Amino acid sequence: MKNSVLKSVALTAAATFMAVSTASAADNLRIQTHFSAESLNGKMAQQFFDDAVRLSNGALTIEPFFSSSVVKSVETFDAASTGILDCDMTGSAYQTGKDAAFQFFGDVMGGYNTPDQMRAWFEMGGGRELADPFYAKYNMYLVGLWGGVPESLSSTKPLAGPADLKNWKFRSPPGMETEIFAAFGASPIVMDFGEVFTALSTGIVDGADASQLNTNVSLGLYEIATHATYPGWHSMPSDHLACNKEKWDSLPANTRDIIKIAFDKMAYDMFTNSKIEADKAAAMLITKGITLHAWSAEDLRTYRDFVRKVWLKWAEKSETSGKVVASHLAFMKEIGLVK
Repeated sequence: MKNSVLKSVALTAAATFMAVSTASAADNLRIQTHFSAESLNGKMAQQFFDDAVRLSNGALTIEPFFSSSVVKSVETFDAASTGILDCDMTGSAYQTGKDAAFQFFGDVMGGYNTPDQMRAWFEMGGGRELADPFYAKYNMYLVGLWGGVPESLSSTKPLAGPADLKNWKFRSPPGMETEIFAAFGASPIVMDFGEVFTALSTGIVDGADASQLNTNVSLGLYEIATHATYPGWHSMPSDHLACNKEKWDSLPANTRDIIKIAFDKMAYDMFTNSKIEADKAAAMLITKGITLHAWSAEDLRTYRDFVRKVWLKWAEKSETSGKVVASHLAFMKEIGLVK
């Protein structure tokens, strides 16, 4: 009898161990971001990872990969879609070759003034309803969007207005930005985020679009560049957290809720911290002799009027792109950004 009880207890313990092991394996997420761990974006991503794990009380583990250490930034989405990774924490604009609509889940250039406005469109203005079936076509689920204040351009040459963009070679993310800046006479070169410093130091490019001013500082760009645009105006990208749909659907409902809660907290903190850090970076750079160029209202109007024409051209590239652009414009009209 005693042996039978012990045997039963042992079998139960073994079954429990196997169940816990299986659950732990199922609830581990391998997530890659293109940001370095040292950058503000990287630190905010780590905050999200830590919060999600802590809130799950150990039911969730996250294996982070910074600076596109597993695959190149542009390949992260496909790596998650096929199961090499579980989640892509880069930018949807990397995927515009698949469908132009990806651009408008990322950087609606010249559109919103703050990342909260972009997130409000996604959560309350119809964006999620468009994203769910669209991302599902690629076996992915869009958890959410996050980002900081409008970006700055770094340059070894002055960037005081549109005329200075002529013949300016710069690192550009893929997507709509290359078309816009080429129209102003610039020479955008698409390259991976981690290649910017080397390209700038060797003269391959004259400057870079590489996130907010403080991120540019963390990348060491102002060891070479002596000019920057600030406040930022040209671009305010939202990075996404997009996960393999099969993996996402396999997670317990409470774990998915925890991930979303931790992600939303991180997105809010990112907005606040990016504004503070960008202002600090600007003050520091001025003391080091870096010239900050604030574009005039007239120059900004020239840029933004042109950009909206480009949106409408991109709206014609695919059915989904047309729907997403129309959704953005309707929401922007509601909150007074466009007439």
